[in-house]
Amino acid sequence: MTAGSFLKALKAEGLTVVEVGDWRSHNRNHKGPWGPVNGVMIHHTVTRGSAATVEICRKGYASLPGPLCHGVITKDGRVHLVGYGRANHAGLGDDDVLRAVVAEQPLPRDNEANTDGNRHFYGFECENLGDGKDPWPAAQLDAIERAAAAVCRHHGWN
Repeated sequence: MTAGSFLKALKAEGLTVVEVGDWRSHNRNHKGPWGPVNGVMIHHTVTRGSAATVEICRKGYASLPGPLCHGVITKDGRVHLVGYGRANHAGLGDDDVLRAVVAEQPLPRDNEANTDGNRHFYGFECENLGDGKDPWPAAQLDAIERAAAAVCRHHGWN
């Protein structure tokens, strides 16, 4: 999937997409390969405020440079594209879990962190404190579902 086909797939799902700066070439590819990509990772940001959330996900911070994902899904349901390619969003994971993801099999218990997840997953960060009190508006939940579906549909993933 190219940056252009990523954008097209998101728009085809009916999403409102905001292109942020040079998102098509903003990545961490100089730190290692991106791909083969095998899934979509969804996180909450533990932040408040759309502008600040998009900014930190695009730029990162001192100990973790951006982009921290490919798209930020704000509470109003907009998808802000902040990067394309390798991003600092998945960290290390278990190779057994990755094999199960690729095979579309039930996930085994995670027992080691020996595989670079940043190269294998698309990432969406969703504006939310994750404290069980911060609401998830319907527009945001719908956008999360549509964004993941867009990527999965493009790749033919279940």
